[in-house]
Amino acid sequence: MNQKNVSVAEQTKRELAAALKEAMAQKPLDKITISELTNACSIRRQSFYYHFEDIYDLLRWMFEKEAISLLRQQEGSLLWKEGLLQLFHYLEENRAVCLCALRSMGRDHMKRFFESDIYAIIHLTIEQLADEIGQGRHLDSFVDVETLTHFYVVALAGMMESWLLGEIDRTPEELIHFADTILNDQIRGASARLTDAPSHHA
Repeated sequence: MNQKNVSVAEQTKRELAAALKEAMAQKPLDKITISELTNACSIRRQSFYYHFEDIYDLLRWMFEKEAISLLRQQEGSLLWKEGLLQLFHYLEENRAVCLCALRSMGRDHMKRFFESDIYAIIHLTIEQLADEIGQGRHLDSFVDVETLTHFYVVALAGMMESWLLGEIDRTPEELIHFADTILNDQIRGASARLTDAPSHHA
C-alpha cells in the first residue's frame, strides 16, 4: 500500500471514529449501527469492513489512537505523571463517549483498554525510583515489583473509573499527585526498611 493509500485509509478511520464519538454522546453503543456511521461519513458500508471487524473494533482503534498513545509517549519517573494526566484530560474531554463505553461494555472490559499500558509505565517508574535512591540493583530484595505494579495498576484503573463516574471529587492533578506521593513513599519506605534491617539484629 503506497503512502497516498495509507493516508486515505487513516483519514477514513478517523472520520469513522469521529462519527462514532458523535453517536456515542447520544445513545448506547448497542444502538449504533454501522450503516449510521458510514452514512455520516458518506462512504459505502463495505468500506467499514475493509478497516474494522465491527463497531467494538473501531472503538478499540479509537482508544488506541487517542488515549493509550498518550501513555506510550511518556517514559521516566517524572513523565509518567504527565502521561496519566493527559489521559485524565482525555477522559474529561470525552466524558460522554467514555461513559457510554463504560456502561455499554462493562467495567472489566473498559479497564482492559488501559491496564497493559499503565502496567508498563508503573513498572518502569518503580525501577527508576529505585535507581534514584541508589537501590536499583537491590530492588527485588526489598519489594515484590510484579505484585506492587499490579496493585497500582488496579488502583489507578479503578480510580480513573470512579472519577469518570463522578464518585471522586478531585481534579486530575490532585489524583496524580496523590498516586505519585504514595508510590514514592512505598519505594522509599521499603528501601529504608532494608537499610535499617541489619541494625535491628546488631
